[in-house]
Amino acid sequence: MPSRSSSRRSVSQIDKLDFDDNRRPPSPHDESDIGGLLQDDESLLSNVVQGVVKRDRRRMQRALIKYTSFACSILNCLCAGSITAYSLYGPLFQSRLHYSQYQVNEVSTVAELAMYLPVPLFGYLCDRYSPRPLSLLSGILFGVGYLLAALNFSHGPKNDGGWPFAVIIVAFVGVGMGTSGMYLSAVTTSAKNFGRGKYRGLALAIPIAAFGLSGMWQSQVGSRLLYERQGERQGEVNVYQYFIFLSGLLFAVGVVGAFGLNVVNEEELIDEAVSELGRSGLLEDSLLIRRSVLHDNSNGYGTVESSPTISNDASSATSANSDSYNGKYRQSLEQARLKTWLLNTETRYFLADKTMWLVAAGFFLVTGPGEAFINNVGTIINTLYPPPSTGPPSSNSPATHVSTIALTSTLARLLTGTLSDILAPTQDPGRSSPVSVSRTTFLLFSTILFSLGQLLLASGLIQTYPSVFILVSALVGLGYGAVFSLTPIIVSVVWGVENFGTNWGIVAVVPAAGAAVWGTIYAAVYDAAAKPIDGGDDRLCYGLKCYAGTFWGMAGCSWLAVGLWGWASRVWRRRDIFV
Repeated sequence: MPSRSSSRRSVSQIDKLDFDDNRRPPSPHDESDIGGLLQDDESLLSNVVQGVVKRDRRRMQRALIKYTSFACSILNCLCAGSITAYSLYGPLFQSRLHYSQYQVNEVSTVAELAMYLPVPLFGYLCDRYSPRPLSLLSGILFGVGYLLAALNFSHGPKNDGGWPFAVIIVAFVGVGMGTSGMYLSAVTTSAKNFGRGKYRGLALAIPIAAFGLSGMWQSQVGSRLLYERQGERQGEVNVYQYFIFLSGLLFAVGVVGAFGLNVVNEEELIDEAVSELGRSGLLEDSLLIRRSVLHDNSNGYGTVESSPTISNDASSATSANSDSYNGKYRQSLEQARLKTWLLNTETRYFLADKTMWLVAAGFFLVTGPGEAFINNVGTIINTLYPPPSTGPPSSNSPATHVSTIALTSTLARLLTGTLSDILAPTQDPGRSSPVSVSRTTFLLFSTILFSLGQLLLASGLIQTYPSVFILVSALVGLGYGAVFSLTPIIVSVVWGVENFGTNWGIVAVVPAAGAAVWGTIYAAVYDAAAKPIDGGDDRLCYGLKCYAGTFWGMAGCSWLAVGLWGWASRVWRRRDIFV
């Protein structure tokens, strides 16, 4: 171990090396260099701080735009479902305009067809362009459609100088198209903004639930505020005023959505989707090379453009600015081409997937009966009260059941969206829950509830106890709402959100055929059992024979849908897709 004296000697030697007599003393020039270095450090720190501030400001701006768009999505959906209140005024078409049950069903069926058939086109427009123009178009269609329907109703039946039946058909074509456009623009915006987050189900369920609420609050406005006054007694809804109210409201909401619906960071969604396709091996070599070129190009998509060299020559600066502009222009063109190619490719894969057809077939078998029940709940209730009864009491009125269906449907959409986010299986172990319940399980259980409501009606129990009809409306509302919430969520989980508008639009078109088929079946069964009232032209039906056969068939379709969705779930499990 060295002694302390030796330690001191070594220290003294080091001190002599540090303080060399031959060393040049510092000059003022050296001090200026040190000051320059300190200034460079301060400038670097300032740039870092400014970069962090700009990044946080951009993040806050994106968050503000995202949640403002989410609020606009909820507003759009909260008003778009006005067609679900059709049962509120549908019977008045029969009694005031002297339409037959076939004609009343034809109006609702045409509206359903107009609502569902354009959905693939509307979804395509949302994906390729933006949801905002579609929201504006929907507002215009709503405004014109309801205004035309109001004028048609005010002119009375055709025998008394009223307008032809074709006018109301044209009006409800506009209403149907406005419904699908406003709904799809809102849901697509939410899917793209929140579809890759933890609570994607809830972000979709809230606007979809708001769509279910729209029929409830609008039917209450019509029945409690815009009603006909018959002395001191509250009469039926004033259809003319109600249609004028909807015309102005929905046009204004469409304009708001035209400014407020924005998709945030869509370029990142496209980039991630192309990367996922590349990892899955679905991309062709030429396309992979093309993507590589796009990323390696100094002015291409996915790169950071270098700053031009500072020059005192004005022509050099102009040339640099021109190159920068051309680079940004080429970048935007390549981004547009990449987006178009990706969306077209995903559409082809979606249509080639057999599980997509299983999902669509099940959706057809459930939503068709649901739409037919909602559109005809008013006439179904009237069959429970034959003469000499004056009709259903206020506690069992069509408005009450429209509200019940809307309320239970909303509750089901919120519950299934929230619970499926919490309990659904996931590949991320950090987000997995102790209890795992797939979204398909929720879907099958909801469909069974839906079929129970139809079985209650078909069995004749409600004909004996009309006050229990509220249970039928609640079961149908719960099942129908859950199916309409879970199906788009499953589409976004299995096939992604980049092409969600087109994919969901393709699936969502099938309820049009279902509503047409079951609306026609219901009308045929009803009219076959109907009899003239007091020797007049009006034909009304009372009793179980008016609807029993129809609802036995609807229940069977619901159980068939359970089998198809169970089949699709087995295929997804074999593919290791966590639904």
